[in-house]
Amino acid sequence: MQTFSPITEQIIELALTEDLVAGDMTTDAICDDGRRTSRGYLVAKADIVLCGQHVFEYVVEKVQNRAFGAFEPVTVEFLHPDGARLEKGTKIATFSGSTNILLKAERTALNFLQHMSGVATQTHAMAQLLGPKIKLVNTRKVLAGMRELDHYAVQCGGGYSHRFNLGGGVMIKDNHIAAAGSITKAVSQCREFAPHTLKIEVEVTSLDEVREALAAGADIIMLDNMTHDVMKEACDIIGNRALIEISGNVTVESAEQIRDLRVQYVSSGSLTHSVRAADISMLFER
Repeated sequence: MQTFSPITEQIIELALTEDLVAGDMTTDAICDDGRRTSRGYLVAKADIVLCGQHVFEYVVEKVQNRAFGAFEPVTVEFLHPDGARLEKGTKIATFSGSTNILLKAERTALNFLQHMSGVATQTHAMAQLLGPKIKLVNTRKVLAGMRELDHYAVQCGGGYSHRFNLGGGVMIKDNHIAAAGSITKAVSQCREFAPHTLKIEVEVTSLDEVREALAAGADIIMLDNMTHDVMKEACDIIGNRALIEISGNVTVESAEQIRDLRVQYVSSGSLTHSVRAADISMLFER
């Protein structure tokens, strides 16, 4: 069985408990003896980047382990690896085994597969628009418990991970600056407190703040919610003295306008916080 972090295992277990806590009235009425078997396949109903097959298989195994009685084992065979770009109509996987298990696992397994494939698909689309010179990274704007799966999905789509949690790096944002009193003080305090192995990133919203962050010795400067012209001027000011990241309302629609800027990173919360699930169907053969 695939292994995940304890948090991810708990989220998958919770999702199944929510769905099966009162049983499955329909499935148990139609095929409660466990002898009925079915076979079928998963199909892409739109162009997608596939991601999450190990979670799909894990959900099916967990439902099978919960079952009481002699249910026919379920086998699932994916026909393409995670990260594969699939056209509409492509058969994704085949399955066979206990009809009871398959029906009880269907919705939860598909929910994870569709969400993760949606993240990978959107990431790929945005990364293609940015071009090969700019790394697209996700943010911490994820649903509780989904961080491991969402980061993996971003990577399957051609993106990269920002800090995984609050301990993964120093990120000085507007409220930190307000609390410290200035960018200069915030950078100084973080430099003294944090290990020397961690880079210090500062979020800025104006050219004056760009200059202050540079003078304070920031390793990475994040240009937040700036117009294209202001970002271009900020890049000229920074030059090679710090790494540059762009953030704030970056979407598939706006990504192409950024590719001409001399930046190393673009971060986007939309990769995970408001992604559209991929259209995937699970179909039984009659």
